[in-house]
Amino acid sequence: MSRTAAETATQPDCWRRAATAAAAFGGLPEPGERVAVTGCGTSWFMALAYAALREAAGQGETDAFAASEFPAGRAYDRVVAITRSGTTTEVLDLLRAVRGTAPTLALTADPATPVMDVADTVAVLDWADEESVVQTRFATTALAFLRAGLGAVPGLGPVEEAAADAERVLAEPLPEEAVAAEQWTFLGRGWTYGLALEAALKMREAAGAWTEAYPAMEYRHGPISITAPGRVTWMFGALPEGLAADVTRVGGHLVARDDVDPLADLIRAQRLAVALAESRGHDPDAPRNLTRSVILS
Repeated sequence: MSRTAAETATQPDCWRRAATAAAAFGGLPEPGERVAVTGCGTSWFMALAYAALREAAGQGETDAFAASEFPAGRAYDRVVAITRSGTTTEVLDLLRAVRGTAPTLALTADPATPVMDVADTVAVLDWADEESVVQTRFATTALAFLRAGLGAVPGLGPVEEAAADAERVLAEPLPEEAVAAEQWTFLGRGWTYGLALEAALKMREAAGAWTEAYPAMEYRHGPISITAPGRVTWMFGALPEGLAADVTRVGGHLVARDDVDPLADLIRAQRLAVALAESRGHDPDAPRNLTRSVILS
């Protein structure tokens, strides 16, 4: 078993521990604060998901930006950064730039890194650290930690229920049509759009696959043109009305689950990325052109 596959399988326990840790942590955004959430790559997609979740929970205006695109001069009550390695150049530069203008919180997997010195508060999720280059459990554990800190979110159960759903999908076979496909388009709405972006990234990183991701209601505005027999449209969360018929009409195969938490469904996409990489003779633990952290000179 690859390291990536092994780490993917540990996520249910990581999420439960994240929920417990969030309940005892004192540095999370407060209701009513105007918050910006940032990161790079996978961490940025988790930031997008959390921002939408926080607004859905009615806790205040929440924006998400790639660290390199953070709007200089915009005022926030708190800035939250997600960085597995604690060494990502753009994240560290941003935290230094905003220090003193707003309280900063960083989520990291490694306490022996520079992020400890540039953020005002740090949540160390070291039990979710990874050896893999491709992120799986740290990213979802960071999101589970932040989600648990929100309390009740309309339409979602607690993180512990998501963990139980994750155990279910880990024990199930992958959809045969998804494994055999030549192209995959991932869709989401609200917070699950961040999950769709992350699923597509996992497939590109681990397997070099042709994948795309869009907001679900944008699918008809162009992306449906690439759907065809042998290609998959994968929806995270509830299907918009008429979407299933549209995919079927053009010959695509729809993958959708309304019986599991969307965060658990992301694990299926992670597993698919590993399976596809192995079927193509790629090593998911050594993805092409990637390093574990981007450190710019």
